[in-house]
Amino acid sequence: MIKIGISSCFMYPDKNRTVFGPKTLSYLENDMANYVTRKGILPVLIPDVNADCLNDILAEMDGFVLQGGTDLAPETYGEKPIGIWSGDPYRDQYELKILDYAIKNKKPVLGICRGFQLMNVYFGGTLFQDTLTQKTDAEDHRSAELYDTIKHPIQFVKDSYFDKLYGHEEQPQVNSVHHQAIKDLGKDLEVYALSDDGLIEAFGYTKEPQGKVMAVQWHPEFFHTIKDHLIDADVLYEAFLQHLK
Repeated sequence: MIKIGISSCFMYPDKNRTVFGPKTLSYLENDMANYVTRKGILPVLIPDVNADCLNDILAEMDGFVLQGGTDLAPETYGEKPIGIWSGDPYRDQYELKILDYAIKNKKPVLGICRGFQLMNVYFGGTLFQDTLTQKTDAEDHRSAELYDTIKHPIQFVKDSYFDKLYGHEEQPQVNSVHHQAIKDLGKDLEVYALSDDGLIEAFGYTKEPQGKVMAVQWHPEFFHTIKDHLIDADVLYEAFLQHLK
């Protein structure tokens, strides 16, 4: 089977949590598990273990998915936090080790939402810590109440890889569950798509074949929620899988 390593989300000790309250939990969101799983594909949640053991585990993976979750810590890209946006520096370092291994060993990588932002930072880019605060012409791309039912139009850069994948779509839209966004694009990254308010929505790494190392700001794993309104998430995943087969 093809083994795809998925970065863990973390829950840290919480005395008010009745189950495993004093423990740190690593978890995979179920929509992501269903999105990655196919016949012949084995999703593997990458544990948070010491470096020697982690590298042995990473060596067994054929490709990687960096899933969504909490914000990146501003310190990870050389800034100080504004307001309440402190992020998760511990998870940043855990995922940067995974990504560094993948890039140096030429493994396929798909970044999603937080993973998209982490990949940009890995390649030297920066983020808007909060788009509504720092980019006043940006729309609100997140609602805790509506969550994965928010959508917005998307524009594919002409002749880009995503234009080839989705250029047939007449009124393409994606979902939107984020309040941070790319400010400065990382080195050797090519923009594939933009939101209608000018935020970068997708990119690829130019030193690998198109689709092998790429990332999107939206959540393709949430596609099923309002799928009649969105571009087909399976098109994206199948394009990624071509580099693992």
